[in-house]
Amino acid sequence: MHFNKKILSPDVNVLKELFAGFVRSRHVARHFRRFPFLDTFARSNASRHVSSTLSDALIAIARCDREVVLDNLRASTEGLTDEQILTAREVAGPNEIGHEKPLSWWEHLWHCYKNPFNLLLTVLAAISFVTQDETAALVIGIMVALATMLRFWQEGQSNKAADELKDMVSNTATVMRRMMIETPGVPAGANDDAPVVTALVSQRMEVPFKELVPGDIVLLSAGDMIPADVRLLSAKDLFVSQASMTGESLPVEKFPHLSHPSTTNVFELDNILFMGTNVVSGSASAVVASTGGKTYFGMLAQHATASDRVPTAFQTGVNKVSWLLIRFMFVMSPLVLFINGYTKGDWLEAFLFALSIAVGLTPEMLPMIVTSTLAKGAVYLSRKKVIVKRLDAIQSFGAMDVLCTDKTGTLTQDRIFLERHTDAYGVESDDVLELAYLNSYYQTGLKNLLDVAVLAHGEVHRELDVTSVYRKVDEIPFDFDRRRMSVVVSERREHHLLICKGATEEMLGICTHVRHGEVDETLTDQHLADVRAVTAELNGEGLRVVAVAVKHMPPSRDVYSISDESDLTLVGYIAFLDPPKETTRPAIAALAEHGVAVKVLTGDNELVTLKVCREVGLPTQAVLLGQDVEAMSDAQLSSQVEQIRIFARLAPIHKERIVRALRGNGHVVGFLGDGINDAPALRAADIGISVDSGVDIAKEAADIILLEKNLMVLEQGVIEGRKTFTNMLKYIKITASSNFGNVFSVLIASVFLPFLPMLPLQLLVQNLLYDISQIVIPFDNVDEEMLRRPQSWRPDDIRRFMLFFGPLSSVFDMITFAVMWFVFGANSPAQQTLFQSGWFVVGLLTQTMVVHMIRTPKIPFVQSRASWQLLAMTASVMAVGVFLAMGPLANYFKLQALPPLYFVFLLLVLLGYMGLVQTMKRFYIKRYGWQ
Repeated sequence: MHFNKKILSPDVNVLKELFAGFVRSRHVARHFRRFPFLDTFARSNASRHVSSTLSDALIAIARCDREVVLDNLRASTEGLTDEQILTAREVAGPNEIGHEKPLSWWEHLWHCYKNPFNLLLTVLAAISFVTQDETAALVIGIMVALATMLRFWQEGQSNKAADELKDMVSNTATVMRRMMIETPGVPAGANDDAPVVTALVSQRMEVPFKELVPGDIVLLSAGDMIPADVRLLSAKDLFVSQASMTGESLPVEKFPHLSHPSTTNVFELDNILFMGTNVVSGSASAVVASTGGKTYFGMLAQHATASDRVPTAFQTGVNKVSWLLIRFMFVMSPLVLFINGYTKGDWLEAFLFALSIAVGLTPEMLPMIVTSTLAKGAVYLSRKKVIVKRLDAIQSFGAMDVLCTDKTGTLTQDRIFLERHTDAYGVESDDVLELAYLNSYYQTGLKNLLDVAVLAHGEVHRELDVTSVYRKVDEIPFDFDRRRMSVVVSERREHHLLICKGATEEMLGICTHVRHGEVDETLTDQHLADVRAVTAELNGEGLRVVAVAVKHMPPSRDVYSISDESDLTLVGYIAFLDPPKETTRPAIAALAEHGVAVKVLTGDNELVTLKVCREVGLPTQAVLLGQDVEAMSDAQLSSQVEQIRIFARLAPIHKERIVRALRGNGHVVGFLGDGINDAPALRAADIGISVDSGVDIAKEAADIILLEKNLMVLEQGVIEGRKTFTNMLKYIKITASSNFGNVFSVLIASVFLPFLPMLPLQLLVQNLLYDISQIVIPFDNVDEEMLRRPQSWRPDDIRRFMLFFGPLSSVFDMITFAVMWFVFGANSPAQQTLFQSGWFVVGLLTQTMVVHMIRTPKIPFVQSRASWQLLAMTASVMAVGVFLAMGPLANYFKLQALPPLYFVFLLLVLLGYMGLVQTMKRFYIKRYGWQ
């Protein structure tokens, strides 16, 4: 941007130039129009993304003197008046982030209902009702209602559980406000009453976050959450955690002034604090620059929740398969209508028969099978402490072949640990740990995360008998100019020992000696080169290094100052790291075994990221930085994301671009993250995964919420997703191929027979019984081999499968037609009931038996067994089919009892059909493989 080269100046004209090009969108312009110097720019055209304009504004504010910022925000260090607050709130609105608006119950119900099959089945049910086929209309209606309501209930329960996870605590901020206060004045005379004087008085008060406005003066201390985007006015020992925004686990130092005016990275602005971050230590005062949706946090939240989701791979796949089967029905049903109407002359009966064919061709159980299968997976994962907000995400888990994950808090523990304690030459040293412990133990300031990590080594306290042997004499507090702090302790009152720890370079500047083993040597240039090589190696491992030095002094005084931090002896280093979780490495290995590649997308620096990735077993040959992503075109990025596994120093938009690039390359992408900086990528992924401790925006954008940060549950989710998908695919393949075979047989029979091969009622009953046998498919066993690789929708494979296996049943249908015609004499309209009964039983039993044949690529019943539920259900349906033809209900369905010889023929047909299917299955697997 052109203003990056401007010199820091309090001149308002320069500030105007710094803000030039910022207020380009009407949304932002409305907020800043109350600032006089922005009025001209508020009317300029929007030409860049809001994130760029917000970044430009924050950079401009950071570069200006505090007086200029206060002047143009019409603010004062004493606080705003009530009138100023009302004016600002009218423009800026409440300081709230607009969360994703939940669907009303009827909108949710509609989303659960609307899919191609439900809409088609509704039309078929309506036609059946109009044509007085109430049975078909009732059956179809029940199927649609069950599928819709099951999905509605399951997703409703999941969303309710997710909502209960949201933090309901109302946060407040400490602000300075100028209030009108009445005080007694000085009387004019001895007999006069004291007048009442009204004056504006600056007061400190607590106000809810949502009541803050631009220009408010906020007072911050350790533990406070930053309530808005603010510009520091003053600060003392201020450390801020920006992990939720950047992913960087260590807190960063913040100052009232800008150390690097030329920076263009908003997160490197020393005097800007962001909404959603929090104060780790220190205190500060700041002026609110922007609130609500105009903050950086708010911009990310709006980006994560406002835009519609791109259809996931699951939604796209199931729609493709649905339209494949629907197109097939639209071709075959009119053909059946024409042939039967032309050959039989009864067009009404032909229409009813064609309608029955349409119902038979439509896998009306698909919505219910899909929903119940997904619901079963959701129930299973809930036992693993996983909340599934969107049922489709279960299948996306199984189809996922790339998992992108944030580093901090997901791969790592989000806690600082003392990783190494070495002497000045890199050799492990307990003496260094003991000295660092004494320093951290006796300092009285707020202990930061590094001190907490050192004090976690309680064994040092016991070994040294600290409280008995050592006494604190004095302390030289930390400040940001020295970047170090010291304590002076007395050991058994014999001498005083000054222990200093701090940033490496600052420490080397006050050291004159270095401890080498038991000897203190003069710190020469060669020694400096050696010790700097050690620190460089530690930094290269992604460790944060703190130097430890000492100085022995006589016990002649009790007060020490900064001047005493001289002529120190460098003893060694303590190095810190946010270590990986214990489950990270085995989880990544397990995912790799199941064909899922893990890519790390983090805002943290590359050295720390590479260190963590090496420890968890990820390849670290190459890393791509955010600035490189920024410079790449979409085509270049699409190529790079295939090669690179580690991405560092990323902004939230970079993470989203990478996810979209992977999806554009045909991958099914999952994203695991818990910060506001992860929300856009969570929404862009096929499956977004967050944790219950994540920020609300991340949980809203996610499809799945982990109640425990146990990464092994990801492998279980992948396996459950693949089981779910495999069972769904079984139903589609079996039903599509079986229905195609039946229709193919109907077409042939319609040409040569003088009567219908099966009545519409019989066709619907057969179809209903077959559908009932499929209800338990969600509980079927899945071969281990089917779980080892990602699963995805392949409509072309389903079409090929249908055309390959469908006609196999037609072979035995033709044999049945011939046997019924020539052997059993069912060769005239008078004997059509016998013919129809024979084909009804053969059709139902072969259609049901083939479930076991093509549910697995292995030999059924021997190498792969169905679940007991599927075995029991298919056996029951086959028995009911025979009973309908042979029992007292036969007349109702216009069937008749079959002769004993027929059942010998039926057994031969079933055995022959099973043998032919198994033989052709081997040929199919050899040529096309098996999904």
